[in-house]
Amino acid sequence: MDYIIINPADNVAVALTDLKAGQRVGDVVLRMDVPRGHKATLRALAPGEDVIKYGFPIGHVTRAVAAGEWIDHTCIKTNLEGLLSYSYEPALVEITPAASPRTFRGYRRADGQVGIRNEIWVIPTVGCVNGICQEIVRRFTAELPATVGSPDGVQDGVDTVIAFPHNYGCSQLGADHENTRTILADMVHHPNAGGVLVVSLGCENNQLDAFRTLVGPVDERRVRMFACQQVEDEVAYGVQQLREIYAVCSQDRREDVPVSELRVGLKCGGSDGLSGITANPLLGVFSDWIVAQGGTTVLTEVPEMFGAETILMNRCQDCGTFDRTVSLINDFKEYFMRQGMPVYENPSPGNKAGGISTLEEKSLGCTQKCGQSIVRGVLKYGERLSINGLNLLSAPGNDLVASTALAASGCQIVLFTTGRGTPFGSFVPTMKISTNSALAALKPAWIDFNAGVLAQDETMETVSARFIEAVLAAASGAPVNNEKNGIREIAIFKSGVTL
Repeated sequence: MDYIIINPADNVAVALTDLKAGQRVGDVVLRMDVPRGHKATLRALAPGEDVIKYGFPIGHVTRAVAAGEWIDHTCIKTNLEGLLSYSYEPALVEITPAASPRTFRGYRRADGQVGIRNEIWVIPTVGCVNGICQEIVRRFTAELPATVGSPDGVQDGVDTVIAFPHNYGCSQLGADHENTRTILADMVHHPNAGGVLVVSLGCENNQLDAFRTLVGPVDERRVRMFACQQVEDEVAYGVQQLREIYAVCSQDRREDVPVSELRVGLKCGGSDGLSGITANPLLGVFSDWIVAQGGTTVLTEVPEMFGAETILMNRCQDCGTFDRTVSLINDFKEYFMRQGMPVYENPSPGNKAGGISTLEEKSLGCTQKCGQSIVRGVLKYGERLSINGLNLLSAPGNDLVASTALAASGCQIVLFTTGRGTPFGSFVPTMKISTNSALAALKPAWIDFNAGVLAQDETMETVSARFIEAVLAAASGAPVNNEKNGIREIAIFKSGVTL
């Protein structure tokens, strides 16, 4: 199969491989070469006429386009503009509960949460102590058995000890200050952390006593906090704290846990023209499977909902959820407008090179990651999950900021589709799914699963069954590539001034 017409209403076809001039696509003959992931017109289009893909307009052509012509970002313009008013027109699809519940091997925590890793995290309250945190980890891990933190991971005990440096915690005001405090507090409570050491400087805006209050009650055998300015040798003190935390966490053991306890973040980045055809629909099937199991999935990157937001709004379970989704969308548009930035300045250069021409096209592909499930919850940035099923989360499209927000909400793993490739990882396992087989072949150290085979005649049923097993294996302890590569980071959303 060289091309696909996704919806009978479409007036473009998408190349699944590089197409050549003279090749027949549908009822037309190509006038020029069309690269993989890009679009070819199925009939002539007049200036201003809509381009239809996925059965929806993805923009309009800015000039006359002949049948069989390559259409890309140079001859198409978005139809989107400004704030919109919305009406609730529910189109709900109930997902049938699974007849055969599945399990994975996880760590049951005292507060009822379940982790898929048993790690010890060292979290700075402020960027000033990033180096101290890293030195504490370096000195402590030199004492540990070689299996701890190895690329192969371990099935029981402590998987790794790691510091998560960041730039914030001081010289911030208002929402930025609260974002930093909230995300760091979310990390303290995350079930993938069997233990946490919080390291403060002592004079920063993010004062340790106030941060303790925000965090609330903790198991003090597993969570310790101290200020460097209040001890003589902060590294030696931190190492001793880790020894005591490790003694507790090293006794933890995996047990069988129902998939209903799994919380999965859905994210895409470096998307291409095949994202909405292979990898994102695969995640949609998986999301519906998780929901059928009683579990939870979370969709974010709000700017990449623009143009497809009504699809999500009409899947909201009730008017209250619809209203929160409208606020989710319009609040983010107003954020752009307050900054004097264009609301629809998307897609990126890499997206365009991969075949995505407008934000509507990107969004219609992006939102396929959440399948057909009913939207049960809408989360603010930094808010933690409380409702099972499909949730929407407020966060930008930036890969690391959005993935950090997904993890902070309580997701134990992030599933990340990509057509261009990326090596990054958030503070939870960040599993990369390629949209095309060429990327999987080129970057095996980045890509964990190849969805590109869906464009090569493998069926969704076969591929999704294999994918489910891959995710459950990762949830049960099998390390994904970002973990094997030692790439673990956090990024916190910032919108205001720095003092």
